[in-house]
Amino acid sequence: RKWRPCQKPLPHWLLRGGFRRWAVVTPQASGLTMGDTELEYSIVFPDPSDSVLKEDPVIILLGWAGCQDKHLAKYSYIYKNQGCVVLRYTAPWRQIFFPGIFRRNLRYIARKLLDLLFDIGIEEHPILFHVFSNAGSMLYRHIVELLINPNETYFTKFNVVGTVFDSAPGNRNLLGSVRALNVVLGSSVNSFVKCFALPAFILMAVFQIFLYPAIQFFSLSHYDALKADPSRWPQLFLYSKADKIISYKDVEEMIKARKRLNIEVQSLDFNTSQHVNHFRKFPDKYSISCIGFFTECVWKHLPKYYDEKPLNVL
Repeated sequence: RKWRPCQKPLPHWLLRGGFRRWAVVTPQASGLTMGDTELEYSIVFPDPSDSVLKEDPVIILLGWAGCQDKHLAKYSYIYKNQGCVVLRYTAPWRQIFFPGIFRRNLRYIARKLLDLLFDIGIEEHPILFHVFSNAGSMLYRHIVELLINPNETYFTKFNVVGTVFDSAPGNRNLLGSVRALNVVLGSSVNSFVKCFALPAFILMAVFQIFLYPAIQFFSLSHYDALKADPSRWPQLFLYSKADKIISYKDVEEMIKARKRLNIEVQSLDFNTSQHVNHFRKFPDKYSISCIGFFTECVWKHLPKYYDEKPLNVL
């Protein structure tokens, strides 16, 4: 195989269905130190028979708020036959809905995820982000800021080839955000926390909306930051006019903004599917779109990664 020796000891592997899975996802097992906070991630390596590139591409899935890994894992299989390494991670909902309150903020997590790629030894492989909802795009925003920061020379080796946005990003939609938080809290959180969290979030969100015209000069919202994102790799937007959490108008406005910056942008409106439910309702259409975009990104922008064999197709 084509892997370089890792900088830190890796945990043991589990063999399942031709995939090698990260078995224990604790800081101690992964070699990462995050104090008393776990970085709960999963990583899947391709079967050798599926590898068609000189360096296996890396797909980074950033889940929606409250997303369970078993749900995010279904998206791994979109890239299964493409010989990809797939890393899955979902940021804690507290840091999504109450940013800036917790010591381990999203920027801290973004740095740890990038450090993880160095630990595994795949930072120079072609990388494609697949992010879900505002939770994924908020974390992605901080990852991009680290990657393009001229003072962060540590990350200049990364070869990002593209980004897929699923049901994202949204722009200060208070009603959609409240709906999302209510779903996240659900029955898994005790009633006291739920009764406190919802009013606190609404109060904080309203406060931020009224103050944003003033604070935007030194702190952009994640939506405005992504509109002005200086990265130039291609982007694919998957959304739906039926989405009740993220307005399709926000996504379409983002598409227009990125095109004005001469970014190569593709988009697909599923029309009837609900928030982060496009793959479930239209699995073939969704998969073909993702694989087609992935193929174009690697082939057009980094042809050096290809061996003589063509990519697998659906």
